[in-house]
Formats: sequence, C-alpha cells, structure tokens
Amino acid sequence: MVLSRFWLVIFISAIVFVVFSLFSGDSYTIDHVLNGKKDDPILISEKFAEELPAYIKDSIKTAPERTMIINRDTLNADTTYVFKNKTVKIYSGVQKSDGLLPTCKSTLLDLVLPLMAYLAFFCGLMELLIISGASGKLAKALSPVFVKVFPSIPKNHPSISYMTLNFAANFLGLDSAATPFGLKAMESLQEINPDKDKASDAQIMFMCLHASGLTLIATSIIGYRAAANASNPADVMLPCIITSFIGTIAAFLIVGIKQRINFKSASLVIVLMVLIAAIVGLLMYVNHLDLIGKNYFTSNLSALILIGIIAFTLIFSFIHEKKFTEASTTVFESFVVGANNGVKTGVTIFPYVLGMLVAISLFRNSGLFEIISNWIAFIFSNMGVSKEITDALPVALLRPFSSAGSRGFLIDSMNTFGADSLTARLASIFQCSAESTFYVIAVYFGSVNIKNTRYALGTMLIVDVICVITAIFVATWFF
Repeated sequence: MVLSRFWLVIFISAIVFVVFSLFSGDSYTIDHVLNGKKDDPILISEKFAEELPAYIKDSIKTAPERTMIINRDTLNADTTYVFKNKTVKIYSGVQKSDGLLPTCKSTLLDLVLPLMAYLAFFCGLMELLIISGASGKLAKALSPVFVKVFPSIPKNHPSISYMTLNFAANFLGLDSAATPFGLKAMESLQEINPDKDKASDAQIMFMCLHASGLTLIATSIIGYRAAANASNPADVMLPCIITSFIGTIAAFLIVGIKQRINFKSASLVIVLMVLIAAIVGLLMYVNHLDLIGKNYFTSNLSALILIGIIAFTLIFSFIHEKKFTEASTTVFESFVVGANNGVKTGVTIFPYVLGMLVAISLFRNSGLFEIISNWIAFIFSNMGVSKEITDALPVALLRPFSSAGSRGFLIDSMNTFGADSLTARLASIFQCSAESTFYVIAVYFGSVNIKNTRYALGTMLIVDVICVITAIFVATWFF
C-alpha cells in the first residue's frame, strides 16, 4: 500500500510539474521527457536566424542546413545552435536520464534480459544445491543463529541457505549473484507465509538486512575511482565498510525492536563478534598492502570466491550424483529445470521493475528532482554544512531510486571536483553504502506478488538516512 501510494505520488507530481513548466514558459518542449535519451542536448528554444545575435548570424549565413554551431560565448559554453529551414534550434544542457519510452525499452534490453540470464544460471546452480543436499546441510549448520534473527522460520528451513548465499554475495560485491539468491530466498519464505498478500516478519527482516548493503569488497567503486585516476582508488574501502556496517546494525535493531527479537541471545552476540573480527582482520591485511597489491587483492578476491562457489556446487553434485538418480533426473537436467524457473521469475518481476523505473525516469526528467535536491542542498548550506558535502548530496538523494542515475552523478562528481576531493570520496561512500530501495522493493516483493509491504519501505528509507548521516561523519573524519 505504501509503495503504491508513493509510486502514484512521484508519477502524478512529475506529470503535473511537466505540464505546468510547459504552459508557464519554463520549458520549450516536453518531448525529451517522453522520447529523449541520456546525455542528449535539451531543446530550449527555436528562433528565426535574423533574431539571433550578430556574431551567431555571421556564423550561419554561409552554413548549410542542419549545421551545428557551438556558441562561443563563454557564459553559455554548453549552448548549441542547429540551423534548419531559416530557423535555428537552440539546445542547452544535457538530459540526465532516458525519457519514458526509451526507459521502457532499456528496462527490457539492458536490465531485465541480463537479469534473467543471471537468474537462469544461478537458479540452475541452486537447484543442484537443493537436490544434492548441500543447501540442507548449510541450513542445518546455520539454523541456531538464523532462528534467533528469524523466529518465524522453522529450524533447518531451505530459506536459511538461500539468505546466507545472498548475504555472502552482497558482502563480496557480487550483485549479479546476490539477486538470484535473494529472489530464491523470498520465494522460499513465501511458502511459509500465512498471508500471501502481506509481507511476513521474516521477509521484512531479510529485505531490510539485504537493502542495508553491507559490503566488504567495493569492487565497482574502486574501479570507477581507478578510471578517474584517483591516487589511491581503494582509500574509500574502510569508510564504505564502516558506513554499510552501521546501516546493517541499524536495520537489524529497528526491525528487531518492532518484531521483539531477543538481542541478548549468546549465539547472536558470538556471530556479531566473529563478523567484526573478520572485517577488522581483513582490513588489517589489506592495509599493509601497497597500491598494486590492494588493487590486485580487491579485484580477485570476489571473483575467486564466486568461482569457488560454482566449483563446489558442481563437484558436490558430482559426488552425490546418486541423489539425482534417485530423483529420476541428472545433474544437467536439474540445472536446466532450475534455470527455467529463473527465467519464469524474471518474467514475473519485469512489470514491477518497468513500472518503478518509468516513474523514476519521469520524475528525474521533469526537473522536480533537481529542484528538490537544490532545496535540500540550500537548507544544508544554511545550516553551515560545507559545499564539498552538499555537492555530493545528489548521489545520496538519487541512490534509493536508481543505481544507474546515482552512478552518473558519482562519475560526474569525480570529473568535476577530482577523484581525490572530499566530494567525490563522499559520493563514492554514498553509492556503496546503500541499495536502490525502490528497485529492491519492486523486484523482491514483486517476485512473490506481495501487495502489502507493511513497514518494510519506511524502515529501509530510515536506514538510508542513517547511512547518509554516517557517511558524512565518516568521510569528514577520514578525509
């Protein structure tokens, strides 16, 4: 219900703002909102050639039709004039994201189809883990801890192994693997959900922990910083871990208090201490490496672990091939069955993803998001917050809506202010320390047809705010 209302609010408010801007004269055309593509120039006016300044008229007197002339006025360096049929179209600025119709196309081709491929492969592997008995053994080993965090889940339930794999993939920055494992976990949790239309306590806890984004190896962020010629691309690694860890703890406490979980459990305390020790130990190891060593370690650790998971699954299935025979199937046929289920899951979530991303596209291109972000930056600046911090806020504001959009702002901040600036480093931490909340809600709850997400969305947004505040303090402390 909350997600539905929020979706309607951003959709309708964006449409109203677009129409108002057109008729008030603030916008010359709204075609870019529907048909424009990311980084395309935006048409702001069309004039007869005679109406233009003299130095521009001189440039186009001898120009053939469709000639593009870049304005040499340093005050409007991004303005472009295109001569056609005695008129000149004037473009200024670039579009921040694809318009509504290109978003429909790119959602299918660039997002859902690759996601379906990932789902097919990893769901095929998970089918092998199920039939071979590996998932059952993992669930049995971790049940003492998971039943404390998820009291409504029966002991040794298959969802425990799926959630473990999802958390591990997120922890190592393996997004392509984390999503299939997470969707399988939601499907398994839905089987024991007494109200199929309403999110269960276990599903809410899982989603909030997943969305808090605890990440140890921020591979993609390090890659972006390396491409931007940062002096030490991995120097944001520790701040990212601290921020995402605090976000995860906050999510666990908020949901745990709501669900009345026993925080004094000895097994929970032990697991938390082991997790902290593991993080500190790994950080100490990485910290003593030189720049090349850090880049080599961070770029290979996640890949090696993923390959290890795949190899373990195949070898374990081969060793326990008898179980496949007892189930009247083979290892490969089981993989195909699982992959087919993954494709079906991809088809199921497509409408949910499409609806959310189209609304976000319209919201961004309407100009309403930019106005809101400018207001927030203005408020923060009047509170005495430095400009270096407010310049990074667009990444934090857009991150819950769109990972690709916030990534664009991140790259722009590195290009504008320098990869080693506080702004770029803070933007990197924002990007790394949280998930795309609305995308995650749409995909995960949509995959099991949950209509009432209860307090999941509100909790995830609160955690996003906590991560933003933490990131600001951590970044100013480190840099």
